[in-house]
Amino acid sequence: MGLGKIRVIAFDVFGTVVDWHGSITREIQSLGLPVEPGEFASSWRSGYQPAMARVSSGELGWTLIDDLHRMILDDVLAQFSIFNLDEDQKQHLNKVWHRLKPWDDSVEGLKLMKERHTICTLSNGNLGLLSNMAKNAGLPWDCILSAEVFRKYKPDPDVYLGVCQVFDVNSEETMLVAAHQSDLDAARACGLQTAYVERRDEFGKNSPKDVSSNNNNTFHARDFIDLANQLDQL
Repeated sequence: MGLGKIRVIAFDVFGTVVDWHGSITREIQSLGLPVEPGEFASSWRSGYQPAMARVSSGELGWTLIDDLHRMILDDVLAQFSIFNLDEDQKQHLNKVWHRLKPWDDSVEGLKLMKERHTICTLSNGNLGLLSNMAKNAGLPWDCILSAEVFRKYKPDPDVYLGVCQVFDVNSEETMLVAAHQSDLDAARACGLQTAYVERRDEFGKNSPKDVSSNNNNTFHARDFIDLANQLDQL
């Protein structure tokens, strides 16, 4: 894909902008639950894709991520034999996804990119979740877009192309930033430009990711500040 003018930059959120594993691990530690916190965090997250697949296949009707997270949480609590949390505690724990902390470079990098581009979320997280997260973490979005707007989950093409429709821009004027090659592959198939950002510790320091570059992406960056600097050189 040729490099054209980028007007809108959309960001995957979980793992790309915010550190879900570290945030949930710390939350579990604070509760003093009799589990290995990192394993609990990973088990909860591992139910994410299968749950969305049930919605995409039609097995489940349209279901918000908050509700899917709660379904998965109930299963994970049973898996780890945790039966002493009351309903209020479970609801509070489920909302930890609203309180995820950003990576150290996220806020500064977003502010830099916002100076020249419109920046928005493009997440499977629901609108309320993403809004609360932005408020808690100080994320300076111009707009919050969610799969909830399109009532389809990524990697459905309508989600990626929906960004272009919202802002009335061509697909080549839109770029997706993500720490997941599969997300970028789906966006690129819709004509979007793509930027891979390394989040080596997304699954915890004991499970480093392969962050090798993929030449099909428009950009490969160490972090958001590095990406902002690359964009400034255009």
